[in-house]
Parts: sequence; structure tokens; C-alpha cells
Amino acid sequence: MSSERVSRHARIRMIAAVATVCALSAAPLAPQAVAADISPYSETYRPQFHFTPEKNWMNDPNGLVYHKGEYHLFYQYNPNGNSWGDMSWGHAVSTDLVHWKELPLALSHDDKEMVFSGSAVVDWNNSTGFGTKENPPMVAIYTSYAKDTGIQAQSLAYSTDRGRTWTKYQGNPVIDIGSREFRDPKVQWYAPTKSWLMTVSLSAEHKVQFYSSKNLKDWKLQSEFGPAGATGGVWECPDLFPLAVDGDKNNIKWVLVVNINPGGIAGGSAAQYFIGDFDGKKFTAEDKGTYTPPTGTVVQDFENTDFGAWTTTGTAFGAGPAAGAVEGQGAVSGFDGTGLANSFHGGDAATGILTSPEFTVDSRYLNFKVGGGRHPHEPGTLLEQGDPPAGTVLADFEGGSYGDWTTTGDAFGSAPATGTLPNQQEVSGFRGNGLVNSYLNGDSTTGTLTSPEFTIDKDYVNFLVGGGNHPAGSDNPTAVELLVDGQVVRSTTGKDGEALNWASWDVKVLAGKKAQIRIVDDNSGGWGHINVDHVMLSDALAQPVSQETSVNLVVDGQIVRSATGANSEALDWASFDLRPYAGKKAQIQVVDMNTAGWGHILADRFTAADAPAKSVVQRADWADYGKDYYAAVSWENAPGGKRYMIGWMNNWDYSGAIPTSPWRGAQSIPREMALRTVDGRIRLTSKPVNSVASLRQDPVSATGVTVKNTAQPLIGPAAKGKALDIEATFSLKDAERFGLKVRTGAGGEETVIGYDTTTQELYVDRTRSGAVDFNSTFPGVQTAPLKAKNGKVKLRILVDWSSVEVFGGSGEAVITDQIFPDPAGQGVEVFAENGSVKLDQAVVWHLDSAHN
Repeated sequence: MSSERVSRHARIRMIAAVATVCALSAAPLAPQAVAADISPYSETYRPQFHFTPEKNWMNDPNGLVYHKGEYHLFYQYNPNGNSWGDMSWGHAVSTDLVHWKELPLALSHDDKEMVFSGSAVVDWNNSTGFGTKENPPMVAIYTSYAKDTGIQAQSLAYSTDRGRTWTKYQGNPVIDIGSREFRDPKVQWYAPTKSWLMTVSLSAEHKVQFYSSKNLKDWKLQSEFGPAGATGGVWECPDLFPLAVDGDKNNIKWVLVVNINPGGIAGGSAAQYFIGDFDGKKFTAEDKGTYTPPTGTVVQDFENTDFGAWTTTGTAFGAGPAAGAVEGQGAVSGFDGTGLANSFHGGDAATGILTSPEFTVDSRYLNFKVGGGRHPHEPGTLLEQGDPPAGTVLADFEGGSYGDWTTTGDAFGSAPATGTLPNQQEVSGFRGNGLVNSYLNGDSTTGTLTSPEFTIDKDYVNFLVGGGNHPAGSDNPTAVELLVDGQVVRSTTGKDGEALNWASWDVKVLAGKKAQIRIVDDNSGGWGHINVDHVMLSDALAQPVSQETSVNLVVDGQIVRSATGANSEALDWASFDLRPYAGKKAQIQVVDMNTAGWGHILADRFTAADAPAKSVVQRADWADYGKDYYAAVSWENAPGGKRYMIGWMNNWDYSGAIPTSPWRGAQSIPREMALRTVDGRIRLTSKPVNSVASLRQDPVSATGVTVKNTAQPLIGPAAKGKALDIEATFSLKDAERFGLKVRTGAGGEETVIGYDTTTQELYVDRTRSGAVDFNSTFPGVQTAPLKAKNGKVKLRILVDWSSVEVFGGSGEAVITDQIFPDPAGQGVEVFAENGSVKLDQAVVWHLDSAHN
């Protein structure tokens, strides 16, 4: 289960494979984090027609089953707080998949176990003996996480009162292979063999196993599938189901959904799928053939003994190309020929830059192979860190004591740390010999460290920070806070990495105020600590230093394109679109500025070409191309043989930092799934469940509108809203890009939903969608391949108070993204860029709240 943060953090600690870039938010706390008097379900970002619990943390959907007129939605839930922990099964029911009733906690954690993801079935023939033939039991099959050992095993619980109360089976677990990475069982009845079928994940091995049982208690391994497709992260929450191709009941294919984190198509978490055949024991995916990249002119293939005209700084790249792995490195694969650029010379601690000669951009794309660490370039970072700006140092934590700073608890000890503490990954990026490090005796300790009062007499507070990503305002923060009159007015957290980096608060509006700095570690779970150093007042921002491992395209001195590795020694294709820079002077830089785990980069075969090369991730099939659709699984025995699927509308990259309270986490709209032949290939498609239409109110429409090189209101004020259902059809003319903008308003906020005719891609741009600065991976543009049909592009768009879900074409291109806009931003616009487009028809419905 994507859900199990304990195992995930333990894994991150055991292998040095975590990105250490500290993406730092200097924003004040979100307003709802301190507002206690708002009625439930009316909070600033509360979804109005997506399921959320009234309060507390939620992630993966679990136990999806239809029984006696009710769709059951169980879900990973923390009954004790608004961040991940104490994993249990929450519970809600619905008669239409849109209006949900939250029920009491179903399966609770206890002293011995947490209840991780799984599934539920109705045991119609009472094969378990948990009920009777007249009153068959509902049986939950879940992953039990043993708190003392970290072992993940498959266990049972049962209910004989329609899922309202549950009893854990005394014979648990029913499958235990002694693994810490064995989870998320999806169980169904397989009629041909009159037996139960379990699909379950060996997460770290990128495998799915299939087990069979007659009674849900005694299981036999039948086969396994994988590795295949995208393998850049752990495999979780698998699901296997049959669907008719193009509605033909005589042509049945099986779909295996495998959720992956990280390594998804848009970065971080995502839902991958395979289409194939299942014979009752084994799943066989369709052979998609071998991949041949576009031909082109090789610019640099690293086949010589030296780098030629390319120049190096630092020591990471050595004196010339590597012939594969270098000393101390695991096996390197995926490069072409005999040589490649490899920055592991001297290990991860070494840094350096490899730079091409300047060239004139005269091709459409630059294709290349990349591997190594997953540490993306972050805008605004410096490749080389100079001295901090001038100012007043409030604390540098040198000299062996905290001075006048006061402590509570036991996390900070009696004096600053001198670096890395026992059992901690290497700590880097601090200045001098001392720093604040609350990993004292591990993550289990908690406490605070508070400065004396000082007067804010400069424009900025600058400081170095690293450690856990648990923002102020969450239940168990690891944060640096600025206090004025006892209130938190600014805060910053780490980003689950031990490397410290600069953060800054703009405090001009607080000039003359008395203030204190408080460093808080109130978290005893994974990454439950914080690192801080060199707190200072200054009239200038301290710019963070780069911690990237990346390949960058530099034009006019600016980095305009960037790619990073996937924490893998296997190289894969990547591509830069050069068309916007035709005729300009450019350089390629291969950059290793990271000294922690996976702190190296691999690159090979830079090729100028007319078409982009596609990576394994791009060639994989995805149920959704957005950032926020994960742990997607489907309901069993839905009426009419329908296959409905739902996903957690979030991403592990920033799930703990999204600015919502008193709840955190939402489910996507349930989707009806189908297999359709699109462009000669069978694709998994989805559309919102039909019952969404029951919420529609006050439709307004527009027809035959031609838009050229502009953005203009769609229909007018009547189309404005925070919760909308939009259907639109465009006819292509000569515009390069066109589409709709939603939630437009204050300060230029907008979420752009567009179509790019030059790349034949649907896209969602949320870079200006509202609050985006709580994590560096949140803003951005998500794209999905979509070909126009008969010169037309059809879109279905669901807009809620904090999300957009876009369904393109026949549902083969879907993008789900969270957004956190100003509530006043409710505009809807139609736009065209570099030409004109015709909007054949658009209908906008306002959606009533499902909470009413």
C-alpha cells in the first residue's frame, strides 16, 4: 500500500536513495489551518463532490465492494490526526457513488499492527465459515503491518452486519512470506475454477503475485508477473479485472493495474496498467515490441578516451568517459557503445559539471540517455554557494552550546550537534562545525528549541534547514517557526532529506516587531526530525544552492530545459523540445551538485533529431496522466457488470504538505472503465460515473465561437463557479494551443486546460493555480497524448473546490490535478494561442454539493 509510510521511510533510511533537495516554502500558514469556527464541509478547499472524511488523514481506497444496494468505500485512515500514521480502515457507503455517508471506523490499528491496504468480498457460499449461507459474511483481506518487525503479511477480518462491525480472524495472518515489502491484496471470485483469486504486490521487486484459495484462508501461489513497464518506484495496490474490447463480449481482455511510486508519468505517484490475457493462473501482457528511437545526428556519444571539446569542473566526472560502472558503483546499463558520462568518480560525495561547447539550435529535439540520481534542477538555485548575504547572525550554533536559546523535551539535547548522529544518513550543507539536529536517539524524540526575543530590523530572515517534511499546522510538525506576539506568522519544514539548504522569509511587513524563532520537532515517526543552522537577519535573500543531478539545456544563460535520473543505474531516453529556441545559442550541462544518496548522474548519446525519443515511463500505459491519481482500484460485483475505479487524489511527493485542515486527502470521482480501440491500439479508458449528472444545476452554453490569439470569458458571469461540470468540443484551425481556463481571478490565478496541436497533447498547467509553493514538485504542467478525431477535440472537465479532472477524447487521455485557488477565483475563459480555434459547443453546469 502506497500508504505505508513507516516501511517507506524505513526503506529510505536503509538505502541512500532519497532526493535531498530541500524545496522550501516561505508562505504563511494557510488560513484554514488556524480557523476553528468553520462548519464542516465548507472549509476553503473542501471538495464538494469528492469523498473526504470530516477530519483527519486519508489515503488509499480499500475494500471496494457492492453489497445489498451499497457501494462500500473503505480507505487508509489515521483516526488520530491529519498526517500519516496509526493506519486503520475508515468507512463510507453510497447508493450512487457520488453521495457518501461516513460511517464509524471499520478496522482499527492496535498495539501490534497497523491495518494497511487491501480489498473486501462477499463470501456468498460462506467458504470461510465466518457467517451462514443465509447471511454470508463480508470479508476484508488486508495487509497487516507488524509494528515490532516491520513484516507485511495478509490477514482477514469479517462482518455479518453489512460491514458495520468487524472481527479480526484469530488465525491471522493467512499468508506470511517474511517480507517487509509484500502488500495490498486484491481478491475476487474466479468462476472458472470456483476459487478465490488474490493479486498482491512484491513492491520492491516490481512483481505482482497471484494466489488461489477455496476458503480465503489457505492460499497457494500460482504465478508472478514482472518486472515490466515502469519500475522507477515501488509497485503497489495491484488490481486485475476483465473487460470487453469495444463492448464485444466475445473479445475479453484482462487489465492489470499496478500503481507506482515514485516514477509515475507526471513524477511521483501514478497508476500504470497492462493489457493481456489471464488463464486462471498466469497473466501474460501483450507484447508491445522493441523500441527504436528516432534517427538523428549524434552530437556527443562519449566513445572517445576524453570528453573532446566538452569541459569539466570538479572531480565527479573524472578525466574522461567511463566504460560503465566505476569503483564502488553498482552495475550500469542502458548506455550505447562503450562509453558514457558518469559522475560517480570518487563516489556520491564528489561534485562537478560537464559542459558542451556553445552551439546554434538548428534541430527540433535533443534526445539523450540519462540515469543516476533523482534530484531535479530547482529554479532559483545557485550552482556554487558563496558566502551568505551580510546581516545579523542570530545563531550559528558554534561554540558547543545553545547560548540563550531554550529547549523543551529531549530531541535537541543540551548542545548543538557536530554533524551526523548515530544511525542517521549523512548530514550536509551546514556551516562551520555545529548545527541543530533533532535526530538525537532517532526519530522517536520530540521537543522545541526557542530563541530569545529579537527585533525585526531587516527585510528577510534567512536560515539553513533540512530534515522531515511535516509542516507547521499539521498534527506532528517538524518545522522552523517565526513567532510574533506568540503567534506563528511564518513557517518552513524540511523535505525528507538530510541536506540543509537556504530558506528565507520576507518579513518587511513585520518591521519593528518583536519576534522569536522556534524550532519544533513534534514527530516520532519516519523523518520525524529537523536540521537547522545559521539563522540570520538580512536585507538580501540567501539563495539556495543546487543539489541537483541533472542534464540541463542553457539558453542565454538561463536553464530552459532539465531532466534528472530515476535513482537507477540504468540509463533511459529523455528529450528536450528545442523548437522555441531555434537559431539561439545554447549549451548542454551535465550537473552533479549532490553529495548524498544517489548523488550522481549518468548521460550518453546526445542526438539532434526531428522527433522526440520516449522513455520507458512515456511508453508505459497510464490510467491517468495527472499528478494526483494513485492507489487506483476497482469495485467488485458492481451492478450490471460495470467496472468502476477510484483513486487517491494526491501524490506522495507532497501529500503531507497540501494546505488542508482538519482533513487531508480526497478520493477521485469514481470512473467507469472500458477498453476501446484508439488509433489501432487497445486502451483503457475512463469517464466519470453517470450519477455525477444528478448534481447538475443551471446549465449555460455557447456555440460557434471563434477565438484568435486571445483569452476571453466563456459565456460570461453565468459560467463562473468553484464546482463545475464542463463539456466542450473544439474544431482545429491554425492555433498552436487552445482550450479553457478555470478558477481564474485574483492576482492572475488560473488553471489552464489546453490542447497543443504541435505535440498532439492534452495538458493541464497549474503553475499559477493558487497556492503552489508548499512543495517544489507541485507547480508544473501535466501532459497526455491525445490525437484529434475528425479534426475535433472533445473535453469533459470536472472542477471542484480543490481539483480538476480532465477527460479527453473517448477517455483515453485523463489528467487529475489538485489545485488550491483563492475562493474568489471562479472565472472560466476560452483561449487560443498563435492562431485561431473554433469552439463548436460548450455546456457548463454548476454542480450542487454532494454534502447537502
